[in-house]
Amino acid sequence: MAIFKKENKKFDYKPRYYKGEGNPYEFKHKFDEFRTTVGKKKSLKGKFNDAMDDLKSSGYRFNKTIVIIALILTFIFLFLIDFDLSIFLSKN
Repeated sequence: MAIFKKENKKFDYKPRYYKGEGNPYEFKHKFDEFRTTVGKKKSLKGKFNDAMDDLKSSGYRFNKTIVIIALILTFIFLFLIDFDLSIFLSKN
C-alpha cells in the first residue's frame, strides 16, 4: 500500500537578514551528532540493533546496589498489600 504512504513535509525557514551558519531556529538536541540512532531513516529493528550495539560498545554496567534496593522495596510493597508470598516457595 505504498500509494497512501507519504512523508512529512519539512519546513526550512531562513530569516531574511541572517548572515550566520545554518538555521538559528533549527531544533536539534546537543547530543545528536554522537548518536547513531538519530537522523537516518531506519526501520524500528534497525534502530533497536544500533542502540544495542551502542550499549555493548559503551561498556555500561548495571548497578547491583540499585537492583538490590529495588527488590527489597518490591517485597516490602508486596508485604504491605498482603500478597501471598508462599507461591514463590517450593512445596515439598
